[in-house]
Amino acid sequence: MKQKVVFVAAALLCLFPFISSASALVMGFSLATLGLVPANLELTRWTKKLLAYSIVGLGFGINVQQALAVTSDGLGLIVTSIVATLALGMGLARLLNLEITTSYLISAGTAICGGSAIAAVAPAIKAKDQQIAMALATVFMLNSVALFVFPVIGHALQLDQTTFGTWAAIAIHDTSSVVGAASAYGEQALITATTLKLSRALWIVPVALVSALLFRSGSRKIVIPYFILFYCAAILLSDTLPQFQLAYDWVFSLAKQALVLCLFLIGSSISLEKVKASGAKALVFGVILWLAISSATLAWLLLA
Repeated sequence: MKQKVVFVAAALLCLFPFISSASALVMGFSLATLGLVPANLELTRWTKKLLAYSIVGLGFGINVQQALAVTSDGLGLIVTSIVATLALGMGLARLLNLEITTSYLISAGTAICGGSAIAAVAPAIKAKDQQIAMALATVFMLNSVALFVFPVIGHALQLDQTTFGTWAAIAIHDTSSVVGAASAYGEQALITATTLKLSRALWIVPVALVSALLFRSGSRKIVIPYFILFYCAAILLSDTLPQFQLAYDWVFSLAKQALVLCLFLIGSSISLEKVKASGAKALVFGVILWLAISSATLAWLLLA
């Protein structure tokens, strides 16, 4: 009874906006480590459903016109960085002898938009909760570092507002960290970073569909993540009927908080032993991949 009360109370706490995604993941992991997660809960089943619903809700926060208004050069950089990140990630995973599913999730999160991309790709490749948790933990840790380090590097190199905004949009994983770092740098940097980030986020759809194709086994049919289609429908609906923007904003906010609850459930399904077994390699992989993409993108922008 004590386990259930503590678990439910912690889950309800994740519905409040002052609980961040990283905090929810740590909270769930802490309860699992302390043995406070009820054994009869079907965490995997509920997590997958809630993840799908969360991703659909996030579609209401994508502004199609703003995303498609990016320059051709910016769009080309986005496509190149996504393809290069995924390719480099797969090669690096083989070099480090890292488990392929976890490394692919980290690569997808690095290539597109952090936790949202991981959440979208995970069902398509049938990732396990432990693998999702490792990928999310790695991305969140690097996001925290980027939030403080990027503005310092930008000022040290005397990057202009547009260059910094472009660099932040490509090299930082999650939207929240991109916005945080860019807003600390300047208003034009924020506008540039937000616009490119929105365009980058749209690539969740094709990457998730391609991922389902790549990870099918034997003669099994391709597992199409149908919620991605509803994600597209949400984007189109909010763009076609803008008069309901208040409702879209409410759904978007609810979806973001539901995603926080998902991370709590994911954290609740792993243990300290599992983290020790696979966490170190995943973190090293994520750091190397992130440094490579960040450095290459910055070099390209400085030489362009």
